[in-house]
Amino acid sequence: MDNLSRRGLLTGAGAILAAGAVGVPTASARPARAAALPASKRFLMSATTNEFFRHKPLWGPTVMQSMAFDTPNNRIFTAQLRSGTATNSGTLTLSQLNFSGTVLGHMYLTGFGHGVSIGAQAVGGTSYIWTETDVDTANGRGRQICRFPWQNNATLTKDSASLTKWKPVANGSIFTPAVDQRFGRLGVRHSLSDGMHINIYSLAAAQTGDFSTVLASFKQPALTSGIDFQGWALYGSYVYFWEGEAYPGAPDETKANSKLWCYDINKGELVDSFLTLAGKSLTYREAEGMAVYGSTDATARLYFGFASGVTGDRRANFFYRNDLV
Repeated sequence: MDNLSRRGLLTGAGAILAAGAVGVPTASARPARAAALPASKRFLMSATTNEFFRHKPLWGPTVMQSMAFDTPNNRIFTAQLRSGTATNSGTLTLSQLNFSGTVLGHMYLTGFGHGVSIGAQAVGGTSYIWTETDVDTANGRGRQICRFPWQNNATLTKDSASLTKWKPVANGSIFTPAVDQRFGRLGVRHSLSDGMHINIYSLAAAQTGDFSTVLASFKQPALTSGIDFQGWALYGSYVYFWEGEAYPGAPDETKANSKLWCYDINKGELVDSFLTLAGKSLTYREAEGMAVYGSTDATARLYFGFASGVTGDRRANFFYRNDLV
C-alpha cells in the first residue's frame, strides 16, 4: 500500500525550489534487444524538490550511504559503514526508519561491502534486503549480491544461513543491486574491464537464482568528471544516477555539486539532468543514496539523500521528486 501517514508526509514537507546458496554465474546469459523494456514515464529532474525529513540520526553516527523502501509495508532502510570498523572491512549498519525518520531497528552486516546501493522487497509482511556481499578488502566493495530477510538486532556474516548470494556476471566485480518493486525488476551494477555496467533482470527470477535472461544491459554513461558517484535507482525503463561531494567547509550553495541524472534504457542515452540546491543550508551536505517509493505513477517518488552534521554525529536527510512526464 502507498498510504503514508499525513504526519509522515508533512514532516518538514515544505517544498523547496530548485550462506547461503551461490547462484550459477551467467557468462552465457541471453541479452535482450536494446528496446526490450516497455516504455514507462520518467521523473522530471528539474521539478520542484520536496523535503521529507531533515537531520535525522541513524543507528550509527557514520555517513549514510544508501536507502531503500519496502513500499507495501511502508518501511525505510538505510545502510552505512559501521562505526569503529575499517573502511575496507565491508562491515555495514542497516537501520529501519519510519516515515518521520525515527529509527525503529538495526542490523549489522560483517564482510559485505560499501553499501552504495541497497534494495528492499516485500514478501507479505516480511522485508527482504538486497545488498552486495563478500567484500574485496582491496577496495572495500562487494564481489557478489545477496538477499536476506530483515531481522531486527541480528548480525549477519557473508556465510550466514539466512543469506542467499549470487554472482550474476561471471567476470564482473564491485556489485550493487537496485530493486524496482513497481515493475518487478532487479538492476545489478557491476564493473567490467571497460567501466561500470548495469544489467536488468526479472526480480521474480533473480530471487530464485535465475539470471539466465538479461532484460537489458548497458554501460553506465559518463557523468560529471571528478565528482563522486553516490547512488542509483531503477524505475520502469529509466535508471537514475546521483552524484555529489560534501561542502568543503561552511554551507555555501555556490559550491554545491550534487546532480541528478536520468538515463533512458531503451534509447541508450542520458535524457535529463539537474544540479540541485536541495538542502543547501545543511552542514557538510554530502549527496548519499537514491531510491524509489510507490506502486503506481500517482504515488511514485524518487528520493535522494544527503548526509549532514559533523564527524562522529552524521545525520540523514531525505528529499524527493514526484513529477512524472
